[in-house]
Amino acid sequence: MIATDPAPKTPSRGGRLAVLDGLRFIAALLVVMYHYVAFGSDWGRPRSEVFPVLHLPASYGWLGVQLFFLISGFVICLSGWGRSVSDFFTSRVIRLFPAYWLAVLVTTLVLALIPGGSPRSWQDVLTNLTMFEHPFGAPYVDAVYWSLWVEARFYLIFALMVWRGLTYRRVLAFCMVWSAAGVLTYALPNEAWLQAIVMPEHCWFFIGGMAFYLIRRFGPDLLLWLLVGFSYLVGLRVVQPTFQFVQKNTAYHLPSPVVAVVLAVFYLLMAGVALGWFDRIDWRWLTTAGAVTYPLYLLHEYIGWAVIEKLRFRVSPWLLAGGLLVVMVAASWLVHRWVEQPVSRWMKRQLRDSFARVRAADGRAVAVPAAAEPVARGPLSEQRTAAESVVGLRG
Repeated sequence: MIATDPAPKTPSRGGRLAVLDGLRFIAALLVVMYHYVAFGSDWGRPRSEVFPVLHLPASYGWLGVQLFFLISGFVICLSGWGRSVSDFFTSRVIRLFPAYWLAVLVTTLVLALIPGGSPRSWQDVLTNLTMFEHPFGAPYVDAVYWSLWVEARFYLIFALMVWRGLTYRRVLAFCMVWSAAGVLTYALPNEAWLQAIVMPEHCWFFIGGMAFYLIRRFGPDLLLWLLVGFSYLVGLRVVQPTFQFVQKNTAYHLPSPVVAVVLAVFYLLMAGVALGWFDRIDWRWLTTAGAVTYPLYLLHEYIGWAVIEKLRFRVSPWLLAGGLLVVMVAASWLVHRWVEQPVSRWMKRQLRDSFARVRAADGRAVAVPAAAEPVARGPLSEQRTAAESVVGLRG
């Protein structure tokens, strides 16, 4: 008897989930508050004095990136299921690049116009527009872009799964193989090329997100919960260097058990998404909140730091931090409304036309051997010529 994939538990559960938009926005807010209140921003005096209560919870806001990765693992399965590679490629390009290109240019312009700003060189800015500045050795226009390189590698790896066709067994096997590779690569820290491909310091959250999606689509079982638990435990371990870095660069003590608690809350929320606890939540504003998340993440850090440095002694810190957040959210909505949406629609049409031309060209190439067949019945020299022409077209 041939084993088959389990049937989807609830076919109607596909499509957009409003709660994921809300979780994305929460993750972005955590990162923004971390950068404005706890790390990097120069208020001219200790942050524990400027924000006597908020500085402690904000110091764990860097974990918002791990929540992003968890959500990404879930959403990439959701959006890639049943799609072709060309559709998957198109969806990722139009999602990532329009807002990113604008953010690179706006951040560079703001840092160039603000006295004392330090914009990147034009060569580095142009390299940043590719989103592959890290492998080319160019500095980031904004430090938050490091996570985009991680996401891009995940998409490239997952595209192989989309090419093969997503099934329960294939995605589960992918998670298992990636977990095994992550463990082995973590034990081989000097193998740079393996580190770059496997991403042992980040892969666990993508794996956890994919396992949660399988639970949602096909129902829970012990194997999937073990995979989720394993990704949490190893993920808790691999974030410790970041926690130590944050602890070293703050002038106050940060309790380490809080990291485990925050990550556990993230996993619990994703478990709720997988089990359908939040399916009744369908508030329209959550879709808007999710839409502004990506531009907010891209724009907030270096621009915000530059503004804080210029106004820190003129405006109340609470008013400045809160006002910056409001302005950044509003600017992010404008970017989404007037840049992301129209540019994404245009790019989607153009890319679909491009891939249609590729498929049409392949169809014409396949039809040529049949047309060349009568020539092959001539003399040997003519047969060789016809055969060579066919080989040339296929090559």
